[in-house]
Amino acid sequence: MGYLDNSSITVDAILTKRGRELLARNDGSFNITQFALGDDEIDYTLFNENHPNGSQFSGEAIENMPLLEAFPDESNIMIHKLITLPRGTSKLPIISANVSKITLTIGSNYTLSPTTMNLNGLVNQSEASGYSATIADRRLLAAFQSVGGGTSATQRPYTSVAVSETIIGSSFNLTAINSTSLFGTNTKLLTTITIEGRDSGARVTVPLEISKEVIANKATSGETGITLR
Repeated sequence: MGYLDNSSITVDAILTKRGRELLARNDGSFNITQFALGDDEIDYTLFNENHPNGSQFSGEAIENMPLLEAFPDESNIMIHKLITLPRGTSKLPIISANVSKITLTIGSNYTLSPTTMNLNGLVNQSEASGYSATIADRRLLAAFQSVGGGTSATQRPYTSVAVSETIIGSSFNLTAINSTSLFGTNTKLLTTITIEGRDSGARVTVPLEISKEVIANKATSGETGITLR
């Protein structure tokens, strides 16, 4: 991580592997269609209405703050995105995941269906552009799929460290891993899923717990399986 010189306007970007591929083609296929603005590095408590040099210097400390260099960890950057709401809006949009915590046993399924409150004056609705869902540790799900958007692959290459994954849709189907290899001596594995509205910019983070518990064993046609809660 580093700091950029804020004496001039600077654009600092990190391209994904796919972005670098499109840029290298040099045929116009690299085309930025969406962008977001955030103010994560701004400390608004530094705004001084009683500045000794006058009100025109109230924001001097904020304007002189260093800007963070771009980095690709979405859990630490662009958390506080700037949004545009209709004039006269008195309530900020709020994402509801309709559940405070998701608890799964190995191999079980769950459908996460978020809605948004206070969007366009309506109490509870789905956003037209859908939602993005980011799981902090993709290893804990055998399948992470979206409905009404791009669908993630149901299997991922094994990795020894936690990696996140983001998919887009109107709702999301989760299937817990059906193996105990990641548990070790633990009886539970914990991660989070962050839901963000693509129209409202609102977000919510929901804890996800995978339990190792097995209720009973059974054998059918010579094959051994498990019965899950």
